[in-house]
Amino acid sequence: MVLTKKLRRAKIKRRIRSKISGSAERPRLTVFKSQKHIYVQIIDDRKGVTLMAASTKTADLVKTVDGKPGVEKAAAVGKFIGDKAREAGIENVVFDRSGYKYHGKIKALADAARESGLKF
Repeated sequence: MVLTKKLRRAKIKRRIRSKISGSAERPRLTVFKSQKHIYVQIIDDRKGVTLMAASTKTADLVKTVDGKPGVEKAAAVGKFIGDKAREAGIENVVFDRSGYKYHGKIKALADAARESGLKF
């Protein structure tokens, strides 16, 4: 049976989510990317609450990421969510790559978040 990209990613995502979970002490930093945009959320899974979110559509980032390549957009979103999380008192997170390979946009986002102070 040949798996489509979407089904393969869903299978990998289920496997990852069975092993990791966010808590109040270490919330989950999850990533979703579409063709044009990248979205990040920090989630407390025990309460079922999204603590904060950012994307390339966020009002503060739209002007800075407009016209830039995807990797630079991802890095800007990672830096923004890292700064926002530090202001809210969140330092440690669990990184959920959502089944995407850890390179390109995902790696740029994670590196920028680390540089801005998040630990994972």
